[in-house]
Amino acid sequence: MIHGNWEPEPAARWEDAFLSGNGIHGAMVYGDPADDRVIVSHHTLVRPNGSETVRPPRLADQLARLQDALLAGDTTAAEQFGADHPFHWVQPFHPAFQTRIRREAMLAPGYRREVDFTTGVVSATGEGQRSQVFVSRADDVIVQYVAGPALTADVGLDHRLPGAPARLGVGRSAALLPGGAQLTLRIGYPGSDRAYTGVTLALADGGSTAFAGEGIRVEGARGLLLLSRVLSHTGDLDATVEAAALRALLAGSGRDSFARLLDRHTTLHRAAYGRTTLSLVADSAERALPGSELLGCPKSPALLERLFAAGRYHLLSSSGILPPRLTGLWSGDWDTAWSGAFTTNANLNLQTASAASCALPEVSDAQAALIHGQLAGWKDNAQALFGARGIVAPSHTDGTSGHTRHFMRPYPLHLWTAGADWLLLPLIEQAETTGAVDPGLITALTEVALFYEDFLTRTGPDGRIAIVPSYSPENRPANASWGTLNATMDIAAAHHALTTAAAYAPGHPSAGTWLALAGRLPRYPVNEDGALAEWSWPGLAENYDHRHLSHLYPVWPLTAINPYDTPELATAAHRALELRGSENDSAHGHLHHALIAARLRDGERAAAALGAVLGGGYFHASLMSSHYPDRDVYNADAAHALPAALVEMLVQSTPERLVLLPALPAAYPSGELRGARTRFGASLDLSWAEGRATAVLHPTRDAHVELRLGEGLSLTESSAGTPRLLLEAGVDHVLTLGPR
Repeated sequence: MIHGNWEPEPAARWEDAFLSGNGIHGAMVYGDPADDRVIVSHHTLVRPNGSETVRPPRLADQLARLQDALLAGDTTAAEQFGADHPFHWVQPFHPAFQTRIRREAMLAPGYRREVDFTTGVVSATGEGQRSQVFVSRADDVIVQYVAGPALTADVGLDHRLPGAPARLGVGRSAALLPGGAQLTLRIGYPGSDRAYTGVTLALADGGSTAFAGEGIRVEGARGLLLLSRVLSHTGDLDATVEAAALRALLAGSGRDSFARLLDRHTTLHRAAYGRTTLSLVADSAERALPGSELLGCPKSPALLERLFAAGRYHLLSSSGILPPRLTGLWSGDWDTAWSGAFTTNANLNLQTASAASCALPEVSDAQAALIHGQLAGWKDNAQALFGARGIVAPSHTDGTSGHTRHFMRPYPLHLWTAGADWLLLPLIEQAETTGAVDPGLITALTEVALFYEDFLTRTGPDGRIAIVPSYSPENRPANASWGTLNATMDIAAAHHALTTAAAYAPGHPSAGTWLALAGRLPRYPVNEDGALAEWSWPGLAENYDHRHLSHLYPVWPLTAINPYDTPELATAAHRALELRGSENDSAHGHLHHALIAARLRDGERAAAALGAVLGGGYFHASLMSSHYPDRDVYNADAAHALPAALVEMLVQSTPERLVLLPALPAAYPSGELRGARTRFGASLDLSWAEGRATAVLHPTRDAHVELRLGEGLSLTESSAGTPRLLLEAGVDHVLTLGPR
């Protein structure tokens, strides 16, 4: 099994529940026939905590004094910039409720719970028992159908999930309808007029339906259909309107309605999921293992195959009106770590890194929705904190506000100015992949450049621009405070933002100014260890043992430093990677390491970084990942970033270059990647075995690109020099590679 996962027992923990989602609603399915629980979530559910009204403080009038102090050598000056402003976590994401179907049932012979990635259906089956759940992309509804002989069950909506506040305002109602019932659960947040309401329509095939306790009791039915939605609102909500909308989705019996809804959904889901696939020619017996057992085989190609497929499935399922949160779209606990937010200084960025290469425009569109919905707040940040035009992205957001709220001495993320550049990268890559540029992207790019135009006004002793204050998430120099000068990430982000804006808006009155500023930025620094330094300022000492790799931003996700155009800097970057520790073993650090190693053509190092995650207990039986080893803290970073790392090892592209098999580790001598996308507008099918490979490019537009190959490979028809490919739209181009 590549395109799915299964277990021989129901989930005992919510972390092991199988997942379904449509980028709006999410479902966590336990698969227990005696207590069939589905935890319902919605991307917009965040609990008020007071942060929703917090705006960035007016610090711009203090900026010049801070810059003077840092330039004069005061290494702790930035600690006072915003010190009087309290730290606020953003509003925490939380689950809505769980639907429960309780009956007298035991695990039937042949029990199996399964998630089919190609359809998004989670099922639990046994002799005479079957339960199926999916979240519809077509109709935005959670659909469950339970079948069995003479089905008798109690059905209800239960808000009592771990961590739920004690003072929630809970209201319930149930109404009998012909053949079924309507269940409504209203939850009001303590001390707020905000609330959310869950509406579930139950339709029984045969039998009888009656009130029972807080819900209903169905007796003697052949099957039971549940349709559920969640709505956020202020004040009261007329749930009958939503119930009528759910009834409009019915088409005859519950069974027939389920089949119709599933058909409408799979038409959309299957097409999106199936665009890109990976096979590593794994052992068929290992492919057949349940996920929990396969996780015990960390060196198995079958495990990577399934995790690649699961990563794309979960990433697609959690991307819609918003991109994935730290927990994707799911949580079984109200106490989500780091508020279950969108953390933009590595986590979200790693999760969505494969959007273009793995043919998931749904992910790029979701990230665009987040960005464009927050630009007003980003403008407030730039004006209030730095007195500048343009935009500055926050390091954390709950999805409702783009205001900076993270003021903390050891994590002064209000000083971090590179966030907008990184967040816009998936949108840029999508534009390069498709050839279609959204005007909203150009607007955002020019706003970033306008910020740098106003902010980059100071110079260092070498006459080049000094980026001050500057912050390298989430590290600090060994001999200075966190807020300092000329972080390498900030240099790379500023250069990329300025030059990209000038390229996309060449007619802008400031385009020439942006290019001139980019030319005056500090050069990338190499320290006494021969490594790319994290700060380009005299006297700042390195701190190598850290989970973040912010200073390697020009290597990945950018391409400013690469083995072909800047080989000496690439060598220094590789040395920096060798020296970097993993600190607290955060999963995102290992995946980030793998992505950078692949970009630097070091397949064995990339494989070792992946191996630390595969062998470290970072995955639950659901194949959703954790932030720390031993399945500690439910977190989507590893699950969603892993496909990007694998593709990066096999194919890399820019609008002018294609690199085939740059970092293929010895552990995966054969395989096939189909449907990958390149940034010059061609899809790619790649197969390799026994030191040979075949690549078929399917261009959607004309392109002229340079070809680079992994170590020991050459084009069988190549002449001397670096090959160049002339691609014609609509004409397949076949490349045959063999030993050099």
